[in-house]
Amino acid sequence: MPFIDLKAQYAALKPRIDARIQQVLDHGQYIMGPEVGELEQRLAAYTGSKHCVTVASGTEALLIALMALDFRAGDEVITTAFTFAATAEVIVLLGGKPVFVDIEPDTCNIDVRQVEAAITPRTKAIMPVSLYGQVADMAELNAIADRHGVAVIEDAAQSFGATYQGRKSCALSTIGCTSFFPSKPLGCYGDGGALFTDDDAIAQAAREIRVHGQSARYTHTRVGVGGRMDTLQCAIVLAKLERFDWEIERRLEIGERYQQLLAAVPGVRRLAVRDDRDCVWAQFTIFVDDRKAVQAGLQAAGIPTAVHYPKPLHHQPAYAHHGQPDDCPQSIRAAGQVLSLPMSADLSQADQQRVVQTLADVLAHQRAAA
Repeated sequence: MPFIDLKAQYAALKPRIDARIQQVLDHGQYIMGPEVGELEQRLAAYTGSKHCVTVASGTEALLIALMALDFRAGDEVITTAFTFAATAEVIVLLGGKPVFVDIEPDTCNIDVRQVEAAITPRTKAIMPVSLYGQVADMAELNAIADRHGVAVIEDAAQSFGATYQGRKSCALSTIGCTSFFPSKPLGCYGDGGALFTDDDAIAQAAREIRVHGQSARYTHTRVGVGGRMDTLQCAIVLAKLERFDWEIERRLEIGERYQQLLAAVPGVRRLAVRDDRDCVWAQFTIFVDDRKAVQAGLQAAGIPTAVHYPKPLHHQPAYAHHGQPDDCPQSIRAAGQVLSLPMSADLSQADQQRVVQTLADVLAHQRAAA
């Protein structure tokens, strides 16, 4: 059983994907070809954003977002301690300081109640992460940001396609950033990402930054990076968009079935999904005790698992000096308990039931041996 079934997805989309790739090979515009602009128009329309700027990766989207906001050395960004390193990485790369706050214990998203107290005169932005495919409380974060004159950048690497209060992830704040890494809800066959905004000036800055700061060929108006998403990857995402609505429906359905099946399994704590939003389950993640033994039991039965993530960022050597070891206790707790189960739009009901039954058997065996 694959953890994410990309082969089944390709089999379903093979004629469309192959045709899109062949078009690029035929016209030969591998950088900034026509598929780039086509994808940007399609994604902007999908999210309801005014602008979409495709970039080389989700990480690059976050980096360019900060650069477009004129982020400077010494500036601060309030973000969650429980996320992938890229969230804090881009802040530090630009000479800034990540200010870590804790998570809600039941969603693993940033605890909005702790954000306002973390704001200082150096705060430039708030960067929530839509972890596992569920958007954080963006309305309250935007209200806090408005009171203090700072931007909100949604790290939506895991939530493309999700909705919050009837609106799409990536179109909920100053800037939304997503990833098209192959395992994401909408993935390419390499690295890719996109930045979304309604702000004309930010969009223009982002477009210039991604091509080494050029406003015209060899006219470098600002400092930039080599941050373009290549034409082939855009072509692949365009092909995948053809069944993306179906895939989101499947993710919601499979996630809900997991939630219902696992409700009857002792020893499993499920993530909460708030009433005003949904979750597209980039990872279907649960909480268990003695995770190592649970993983071993599932692996012995041929069921793959993963951990997103085993350490909060303030416990990572590269970022430990940005916090104290005892900070963010809910993040520390979650890092010791989270476990991600197989999840993709092509996961069969039989395989899903096998996952849940095997997990229940492993946990029952642990209880009996205790």
